[in-house]
Amino acid sequence: MRAAIPRIAPVAVLLLAIAGVTTWLVAGVGVLTGKQIPIHLAAEGVCWTLFTAAVLLLQRVPRRAAPALVLAGALLVGAAGATGQPTISTDSARYSWDGIVQDAGISPYAHVPADAALAPLRPSWLFPAAGTAPDGTTVCPGPRAEPTEQVGAPGEICTSINRPRVPTIYPPVAEALFALARIAVPPEVGYLPVQLLGLLAVLATTALLLRTLPRVGRDPRWAAAFGWCPFVTMDAVTNAHVDAAAAFLALAATVLLVSGRSVRGGIVLGLAIATKFLPLLVVPPLARRRPVLLAATALGTVALVYVPHVLAVGPSVIGYLPGYLNEEGYDDGSRSALLAVLLPDGASTLVAVALLAALAVLLLLRTDPRDPWAAQTAMIGAALVLLSPRYSWYSLLLVPFIVMSGRWEWFGVVLTLSVLALQRDLWAFRSVLLVALALVLVASWARRRLATPRLKAG
Repeated sequence: MRAAIPRIAPVAVLLLAIAGVTTWLVAGVGVLTGKQIPIHLAAEGVCWTLFTAAVLLLQRVPRRAAPALVLAGALLVGAAGATGQPTISTDSARYSWDGIVQDAGISPYAHVPADAALAPLRPSWLFPAAGTAPDGTTVCPGPRAEPTEQVGAPGEICTSINRPRVPTIYPPVAEALFALARIAVPPEVGYLPVQLLGLLAVLATTALLLRTLPRVGRDPRWAAAFGWCPFVTMDAVTNAHVDAAAAFLALAATVLLVSGRSVRGGIVLGLAIATKFLPLLVVPPLARRRPVLLAATALGTVALVYVPHVLAVGPSVIGYLPGYLNEEGYDDGSRSALLAVLLPDGASTLVAVALLAALAVLLLLRTDPRDPWAAQTAMIGAALVLLSPRYSWYSLLLVPFIVMSGRWEWFGVVLTLSVLALQRDLWAFRSVLLVALALVLVASWARRRLATPRLKAG
């Protein structure tokens, strides 16, 4: 171990530097505003550069010393991400509110946040006191709070929760995690509980990668590409997105299914889908082995976790999902950033879904369920490219499968969606996304070219 210290030391220094820059960005610069976009982009660029160097230098560290270093680094960088409030997204405000409501014994699907019936539960950090401007309009303190009309009572209130007049969108397993994150803390405690939930998901995923990579013949040190990733830190920990938990469950389900434990794998897959619906994308490359059992256990698990909520609130358990799809342009066919340039108005989403369905069938028929990693990476990545979500954290599902498959070119899509979270120029996004897609296609072509044996001249 003493002989490994000279190789560990440079990696440790880089990790400390990443943690320092992250702490400065999260606790110092804080909540993103328009003027701070260049600062955030520069800090993220520094973190990505340091991260790349650290992961490459880690390959010189002896394998026996690597797991402890990878986990310690993930803990260090992740803890730095929890040193301040969420910087980009307000989703964790809804997570926290849903947890507070559930811990008070109330279904999160029963009331909207602005409902006056829940006024006694409102903590001041989520519902700050409203002020009045000279012209009589409501003024809210802080960078996040916005005025909204109460439901069931007159008057405006201030809240940091987005869409406070619509029901929650999150499925039951996600809601259970929100309640669990806050069960031991009073309502006055802020974002830290859900950030720690995100950190736990990152550490669990990193540990699972360390354990699983050697089983598929890959170097476990590559687990650092997930655990130390600046994107993962910002979206899973700082902004506390529940997609990190869904990604862990999707990875765990795949590991179980690959090892032949179909029932357990199907149950965990159902839990992943009932956390965030995106893990459905990992299914096609797995479904050729015992498809009926897989469908029965996964869908049965989803149905089972929904039952208590359906009994409590009925159809309201659907929440804001239809409104969200409409708001994001999925149901009017305008969502796909690249296809919308080529197709008539309203057709891009339909064509994107058709292409994804065709890819799913192809992967179902051609993928060995014992080695699904590259196909799962392609399925998730293609969905992100074709459907072009506005939210970078959807890529949290992609990163563990990039690590498992070694298809590093897909990090270009992750970076593209990360930049989109900091700016909204559609044509710039399309251009960068097109470059990221070209990188994937070229890398895939080169990999096949190298893997195809050449015939020797006669």
